[in-house]
Amino acid sequence: MIDNDVFKALADPTRRTIFEKLAAGSMNASALREGMDISQPAMSQHLSVLRNANLVREERKGRFVNYEVNPEGLAQIAGWLAKYRAYWPARIDALRALLKEMDQ
Repeated sequence: MIDNDVFKALADPTRRTIFEKLAAGSMNASALREGMDISQPAMSQHLSVLRNANLVREERKGRFVNYEVNPEGLAQIAGWLAKYRAYWPARIDALRALLKEMDQ
C-alpha cells in the first residue's frame, strides 16, 4: 500500500511545483526558488516534506546540496496507480455496452 505521506506531500501546490522542477533535472534550493515567491526557510521545509515522503533525495557536493526526484518514490506511486489502471478499461467497456444498449 502506498504511504499517505506521498499524497500529503503532493497535495500542496508549491510542493508539486518543486517536484515538477526537479523532474526536469537536479538543482539546488536557490535554483528551485527562481520564479517562485518563497523564502529559503519555506523552501527547506517543503523539501523536507518531499524527502520524508521519499519523493526527493539530496546529494551533497562540498557545501552545496542538490536535490533530485527519487525514482523509488515514483515507483511506489506508479505501482499504486497500476492497480487502478487495470480497473478502468473494463468499466469503460461496460459503460460503452450500456450506452449502446440504451441507443437501441
